[in-house]
Order: sequence, then structure tokens, then C-alpha cells
Amino acid sequence: MKKSEMGRFSISPDEDSSSYSSNSDFNYSYPTKQAALKSHYADVDLENQNFLLESNSRKKKYETDFHPGTTSFGMSVFNLSNAIVGSGILGLSYAMANTGIALFIILLTFVSIFSLYSVHLLLKTANEGGSLLYEQLGHKAFGLVGKLAASGSITMQNIGAMSSYLFIVKYELPLVIKALMNIEDTTGLWYLNGDYLVLLVSLVLILPLSLLRNLGYLGYTSGLSLLCMMFFLIVVICKKFQIPCPMEAAWVINETINHTFTQPTAFASDLAFNMTEDDSCRPRYFIFNSQTVYAVPILTFSFVCHPAVLPIYEELKGRSRRRMMNVSKISFFAMFLMYLLAALFGYLTFYEHVESELLHTYSSVVGADILLLIVRLAVLVAVTLTVPVVIFPIRSSITHLLCASKDFSWWRHSVITVSILAFTNLLVIFVPTIRDIFGFIGASAAAMLIFILPSAFYIKLVKKESMKSIQKIGALLFLLSGIVVMFGSMALIVLDWVHNASGGGH
Repeated sequence: MKKSEMGRFSISPDEDSSSYSSNSDFNYSYPTKQAALKSHYADVDLENQNFLLESNSRKKKYETDFHPGTTSFGMSVFNLSNAIVGSGILGLSYAMANTGIALFIILLTFVSIFSLYSVHLLLKTANEGGSLLYEQLGHKAFGLVGKLAASGSITMQNIGAMSSYLFIVKYELPLVIKALMNIEDTTGLWYLNGDYLVLLVSLVLILPLSLLRNLGYLGYTSGLSLLCMMFFLIVVICKKFQIPCPMEAAWVINETINHTFTQPTAFASDLAFNMTEDDSCRPRYFIFNSQTVYAVPILTFSFVCHPAVLPIYEELKGRSRRRMMNVSKISFFAMFLMYLLAALFGYLTFYEHVESELLHTYSSVVGADILLLIVRLAVLVAVTLTVPVVIFPIRSSITHLLCASKDFSWWRHSVITVSILAFTNLLVIFVPTIRDIFGFIGASAAAMLIFILPSAFYIKLVKKESMKSIQKIGALLFLLSGIVVMFGSMALIVLDWVHNASGGGH
């Protein structure tokens, strides 16, 4: 496939209007977490859009019709919410356990506001830069370096998302099989080994779906994924009132219930009442320890949706920057509430005992529970079907970087797909915990996509505002804060890895 060229536009007086569509052979959106959106990147219909192309003697390679947005406001909110929410929600309780409630809420508020501000910068840059592709904006702003930075950040972010999904398969599928088959002695059973199960699921389910050229039908999984996360949130809230504290009581209850016919509810409440509550059952509001450094990257990872913003923007009916910002505000506020409730009730259930993957924590305490089993199955189905959607933009990005001028080849298509999936499986098998994935990707690629790239593109491409304007100064400060967040978080995380390695464990 060859890229069509797009001329530079003189924007109409109504700068809020963005009634154009970018030129590209990319016929996909960037579903960083969930949604696979049908997107049209077509040339501009000059007569309908009142845009004037600058004089350009170069002839376009392809001429196609302008496609107006067809997605309603409500569906756009739904799609963007799906792009935001993902596996990061499973690590938020761990983040709160290492920051305290008050500090977590402060960090969550700032990260959500900063993410929304970067969406504003990205939309305004898209208007001025005349492109609805993240990579094309990078190329217009900084040439090949900008394109590589955008492509590399999107690829890293999606690999991180894939890894987090496969980590859930590695952690949760053995527990589901064990519960369904009522297995007590797991010694030597290969089908209860998470590493083997990840490889099996990747080969049998994920690889065939990932090899398809068009994954548009998998867009239905976005709705399923959001419903799964809503169900997960409801269960987390309910379990807060069923699991007693201190945690030692819960483990005793679990063991006793498994060997007696005692009524679980009455027994649990009596035992919890008779045990002395200690400091581990009191919520803390400010916590600073070696794991606190993972809080900002985990939160940053959880709010990345920026590569999906532009395709959603293009498909929005009655497309305008103000309308898309309203979509973004509603989506971010909804996900802010969901994240806050999931983190809060997960933390108030397990306190300092919460693990980096919340669902796995329940199995240590509750054991076989039909409600949690249903949650696990729902989440497993959702993340398994989402992995092929996430592979799609990575493969397309790699293909266009390495083989942009070559025709489609099934051999090349298959090799790139298998390589991506193999690399991700190696990460999942050899990286100790999902916390490391959240931390590293959140501190690097997510920080680039939220803080650094949108502000850098804005400063470079929005020519009508001087560097002394409030908008440009704000974007510059945002860029500097992103650099501080990225390198500061990375340095602290690496120091934590070195400390743990020298201490003999992770």
C-alpha cells in the first residue's frame, strides 16, 4: 500500500469546526485498549468543506470522497470510554495501598485532568495540522523523528496493553480451571501452569483471529469489555461487605468453610467480631514507600486513550472540536468515578494485603466463589478477544515503517503477527509481575502519549499562536512536566528493580 499525499489546509474562519478527513491508507483506528472503530481517511471534498489547498504541483496518488461522521454523540462517549478503560483498573487498588486514599485521589484527579488537557491539545493540533492520524501529525511536526516517536509510543503502549491482558490469562485461567474441575492437588498438572496456558490460548484463539486482515467485527468486544468491567466494579463493592478484616480472619474462614457445614455469613461475622482489629485494618491517607513510585505510571497507563481520540473524532456526527471535547469530558468523568470506586473498595477490602492484580487477591482469601468465578470468566473472554484488536495497529505501524511501498503479502503479514505475539508472550512469561508492565509502560509510552507528544505537536504545528501566548506557555509547561514525570518515574522504578534484585527477590 502507498500513502496518499495531503496538502496543507487554510482553515475556515470557524476554527472549532473540523469538517475534514485526513488522507491515509490506514483504514483502521488505534484501539489502545478495547475498541476497533471503523474509520475512513479520505481526501477532502473542497466544494463541501470550504477548504483551499495551497498551490501544489504534486498530484495525489488517490482521489476518494469525503466521508462525514456517522457516529452519534452517545455512541462516541461509549467508544471513548471503552478506549480508556482496560486492564489498568486491576492495578488501581494496589496503587492506593501504596499511596493512601487522599494522595491517590489527588494523583487520580491530576492525571485525569492532564489527560483531558492533552486531548484538547491533540484536537486543536489536528485542526491546524490537517491530519487525523497521530503518526502523520508527528511527521508534519518533526519529520521522520516525530513519526518514529509517535509510532514507537503507540507500539509500546499497545504491547503493554497486550501484556497486561495476557497476564490476566496467566493469573486467572489456572484458577478458573481449578475451580471448574474441583482440583485440590495441583502438583505436576501442566494445564494449571499459567505459562503453558498463555502459550496455548495465544496459539489456539488469539493467533487465528490476529491473522485476519480485517478485525472490524471485533468491535463488538468493546461493549462486552465495558460490561465486564462494570460487573467487576459491582462485585468489588459487594465483596467489601462480605470479607472481614483482619485478613487472617478471612483465611481462617475460608479454610473452615471448606471443611465444615457452618453457615458462612454468620460464622464470618462472629469470627470477625471476636478478633482484635489491628492497624492493618485501618485506612491510611498518605503512604510513602518503595512501591509508591508505581502509582503515577499505573494511573497514567489507565488513562491512555489518545491514539483512539482522532479516529473517534473523525467518525463523530456533526463533527466539531467543541463537540468532541464534550464527548471527552463525559467519558473521562465516567472513568474517573469507575476507577475511584474500584480502587477504593478494593483497598478497603484488603488494605495493605492487596496484590498488584486485584482479581488474584480474591483467590487467596475467598477461594472458590461462584460470583468471582463468573467475573473471572467474563474478564478472560473480554481480554482474550481484545488482544487481536490491539495487535492490529502495531502490525500496521510496523508494516508502514518497514515496507510502506510494498504490496500486501500474507507471508510478511504472518511473520510480523507471529513475532509480535511471541515477543509479548516472552514478556508475560519472564516479567515477574503485572505491576512491572504497568509501571514501565506507564512511565514511558503512556507519558509520551499523554504529556510529551500532544504538547510538542501543538507547539510546532499551531502557528497562529505565538510562543508568548498563554496557550503556548501552558503547552510548554505541560511538555516539561511530562519529561519530569517520565524520567523521574523511570529512574525510581529502575532503582526499585536494582534494590529488589540486590535483596534477592522481586
